[in-house]
Amino acid sequence: MELDMHTRKKLSNTIAKRYRSASKKEKGRILEEFVASTGYNRDYAAHLLSNWGRSHYLSFEEEEIRLVAGRRQKCAKKHAGGRPSTYDEATIWSLRTIWEFLGYPCGKLLSPMIGCMIDSLAKDPEFGITDTVRDRLLCISAATIDRHLKAERKKLELSGRSLTKAGEMLKNQIPIRTFYSWDERKPGYCETDTVSHCGSSSAGEFCQSLTYTDVYSGWTEVRALRNKANRWVKMETIEIRETLPFALLGIDSDNGGEFINQQLYGWCKQNNIEFTRGRPYRKNDNCFVEQKNGDVVRKTVGYFRYDTDEEYLLLEAIYRHLCPLRNYWFPTIKICGKTRLENGRYRKQYEKPVTPYQRLLDSHDISDTVKLELQRRKELTDPVALKRQLDQNVALLLKTHYRKIHQVPR
Repeated sequence: MELDMHTRKKLSNTIAKRYRSASKKEKGRILEEFVASTGYNRDYAAHLLSNWGRSHYLSFEEEEIRLVAGRRQKCAKKHAGGRPSTYDEATIWSLRTIWEFLGYPCGKLLSPMIGCMIDSLAKDPEFGITDTVRDRLLCISAATIDRHLKAERKKLELSGRSLTKAGEMLKNQIPIRTFYSWDERKPGYCETDTVSHCGSSSAGEFCQSLTYTDVYSGWTEVRALRNKANRWVKMETIEIRETLPFALLGIDSDNGGEFINQQLYGWCKQNNIEFTRGRPYRKNDNCFVEQKNGDVVRKTVGYFRYDTDEEYLLLEAIYRHLCPLRNYWFPTIKICGKTRLENGRYRKQYEKPVTPYQRLLDSHDISDTVKLELQRRKELTDPVALKRQLDQNVALLLKTHYRKIHQVPR
């Protein structure tokens, strides 16, 4: 049986001490056994056992180097070869700082975000963006971003609880949507849902978040609710309709009683707004808004229980800054098709990441007047200032929640 290198070294280390202290006749016998065990050449084996563990000194460039037979020397790490690194430490530090500030987006989203926010980011000394760093950040690709941030990325997977209670009263009057009969290339058709901020217990009253997402553009509006009462949902829906830069043409919801009720259904009929609902227990029927529930709401305010007036007002303040930041400055990725492969699976194709604002500007169904108003509104927003105000309100919300559960006085 042939020994591996690790075993040969251990054997050499053990036999070398016995070999050097043995007589000439014993050395011959030990050497024969060692050669038979390792397969070494006899002359090499004799040299190895005679010098194993002994130190030798060499002079190199006026320095004395100590060499020990049988011991691997630690040498300076050499460059592995290949192309030299394009991005220096200053660029990677700025990239990491921006990535953390913007909420840890993936490279495909962070790259266009840097492109449209670079003027605002460069004004803030916190990000350390010099002219050289600016040019490199504008050139860096999504794959390179992911590669440099791979060691820093940590994902926390949390899940909430479903508190949807069926609204039975109008189910027969509101049609079920099993496919999109809407024109998805036209803004105005929105999916809606609520997010419950109940923490680990669904007892009593607690705040809700109402989310509206335009299917075409990804434009998202979020509002805080005191509870799931029908009048709050209707009131905020009316306010969202007046805020949207396009006409509200259709609403699609789940089967929750906060949507399936006479107040909202009657209002939609009066205003010629198409009202449909998804199938029970099929969350993918409302996939666009379900995705925003996690990416926009949960990622921002978390999974804690918010049930006081102070927390409700802070949720309102958070969404006032969050909505323009997401709609004007944060790009989204939208699926544009899928191809069935020979093995039965599907390969999905995605559009280039763009902001909801840019999708509206590219739409032929949005008038020039509305586009000019959108451009005017965007010029009035500063993404860095919005993000800082958002972070301050989120920190205040968490501090308020901590004081509440630990009963800490002000």
